[in-house]
Amino acid sequence: MALAAFINSPTGPMTTHFWGPVANWGLAASGMYDAALKGPEIINERMSATQILYSGLFVRFAWAVQPRNYILASCHTANVLAQGNQLRRWAEYKMQTEPETGPTAVRNAGIMAAGVAAGIGAMVAGSTPLQNSLKGGSGFLARMATHPAGPFYIHFWAPNFKWALSINNLMDYDRPTDKISLSMTSALTLTGLIFMRWSFVITPVNYSLFAVNCALSSSSGYLLARKVKADYFDK
Repeated sequence: MALAAFINSPTGPMTTHFWGPVANWGLAASGMYDAALKGPEIINERMSATQILYSGLFVRFAWAVQPRNYILASCHTANVLAQGNQLRRWAEYKMQTEPETGPTAVRNAGIMAAGVAAGIGAMVAGSTPLQNSLKGGSGFLARMATHPAGPFYIHFWAPNFKWALSINNLMDYDRPTDKISLSMTSALTLTGLIFMRWSFVITPVNYSLFAVNCALSSSSGYLLARKVKADYFDK
């Protein structure tokens, strides 16, 4: 009876609320898989750092969305840890293989990450006073300040930060195929496809989430196709 109740629940396996988050476990699983079986030379430090921020935002998003999604929160928590480990491996690899330039690259990456974290902290600290000032007005700005998917709520920031994943993919459009992670591009493509559907079954319906996942599945799918072609067809 308990199993039947779970199967037919609002977040059970008969719904996209279940399969969307399950697909996102592919991101964390990919990081774990690559750490266990692949060398550090394939690590894309920019993508791993972006995924840490992205998954951190989606932990909060999973808690705020209705119905609340614990699977989504857990998979993104795991991904933060998995990608953090990948960054550690990348830093150690750079320091060992590039003794002259490696320390500088690692230091610059740390400075950039600290700057991004400081910027996000400043935005969070200043958002409430700004929102309160806009609420007192009328028209478009007042509606924007109170809309549940507006820029003062996690329903806006988590989906829109996902654009950074697609931007990273576009920056890597000519990345050597031997440095493309098959597991990571597969996971990103799959999660993009499933979340295109999920965008229309959550409350509130999130069109920006649909658009960003369409871009993610397309850009990741392009890299995945290059990798598969190079590894399985060209050979």
